[in-house]
Amino acid sequence: MGEVADGSSAAFSAAEAPPSLYRLLDPEVLADPYPLYRTLREHDPVMWDPFLHSWVVTSYREVVSVLHRFSADRTPTPEQLKAMGLKALEPIAAVMVRQMLFMDAPAHTRLRGLCSHAFTSRRVDHLRPHIQNIADGLIDAVAAQGRMDVIADFAAPLPAIVTAELMGLPTSDHVQLKAWSADFAEMLGNFQHNPDRIARVLKSLEEMTGYFRAAVREQQRQPRRGLIRLLLEACEGDARLSEEEVIANVIVTMVGGQETTTNLIGNGLLTLVRNPRALAQLRDDPTILESGVEELLRYESPSQHTARLAPEDTELGGKHIAKRDAVIAVMAAANRDPARFPDPDRLDLVRPNNRHVAFGWAAHFCFGAPLARIEGQVAFSTLLRRLPRLRLAPGSLQWRQNLGLRGLVSLPVVFDGRAS
Repeated sequence: MGEVADGSSAAFSAAEAPPSLYRLLDPEVLADPYPLYRTLREHDPVMWDPFLHSWVVTSYREVVSVLHRFSADRTPTPEQLKAMGLKALEPIAAVMVRQMLFMDAPAHTRLRGLCSHAFTSRRVDHLRPHIQNIADGLIDAVAAQGRMDVIADFAAPLPAIVTAELMGLPTSDHVQLKAWSADFAEMLGNFQHNPDRIARVLKSLEEMTGYFRAAVREQQRQPRRGLIRLLLEACEGDARLSEEEVIANVIVTMVGGQETTTNLIGNGLLTLVRNPRALAQLRDDPTILESGVEELLRYESPSQHTARLAPEDTELGGKHIAKRDAVIAVMAAANRDPARFPDPDRLDLVRPNNRHVAFGWAAHFCFGAPLARIEGQVAFSTLLRRLPRLRLAPGSLQWRQNLGLRGLVSLPVVFDGRAS
């Protein structure tokens, strides 16, 4: 869960060690992981990685199989962590074991069904004009300056405000919610526990849990529309979600709703700026907006990989996988698999048959995908329409040190100050 504290082992060169997903800890590899993914896939698309003590799967067909068949119930319980000498992590495990992201059916089916009601395509499509108003307001705040940090000024606040509203929370809290979300995301995107960061993550979790506990009790006193109320009122026969279950799944929904969309907007805009013809194509032809967002999701997937456990002894890609073996499905590698996507390293905004796995697959397919897609469509159309001659500001880019949730720390851009 978290990175290793010492990154010295990350700097393996291809000549010194067999290929390993562990090399994502190298900042240069993290900045552009796709050559590593290609090497892993060409070396062996279902490969035992001794550094991670896990199978690493990089081909499209096998990644889909893992997402479809393998178990998501992989979070150690507080008792197991204590037995491993990781008692400090018990509060994190106590939340994660109640989150649908780490459950299989039937528990996952029940929780997902309740939460997904707030994110249906029909429901979120009604939000499009409101999301557009939020996007325009964010651009209005920077339009005269001729420069902005796309992450801080736009890509982070847009989904944070929208998600707060969907939860039934005050939008004025969106900055704090985003900060908590980024901290908790470290538990979701990294390979190993990092003792240097655990204190901050635990502090954020304590604050966030207290905040949502107060929000739940406020909802019980004065109900208002949103996901929290929906979960509190949900019942199956006489069974209702406990307060702890509501809090845990509001947290994971909030984190998923913010982190992936922020990364989609930041990664996608960087991709477009680096491909000026594609940027002009998307700006000048609104009819390709939907297919363009799907291609940006494929090309620079906000969620790069996820872990599963083999539910039983099984075969995958000609390899014998033992029951409870860890398996890392690298969706970003699958999305660049030439066996599924012709010329996969080329950005094609009208790519046909573009069934990527950026949002996962099957039972754990991201139920917030309809909202993320609309936010992405609104974001790109607004940025390209309103910021003339949009281009990168001088300087180097810094990627977040989150190996699974790929995104930028900041994205400084400049544009003509007469933004429309």
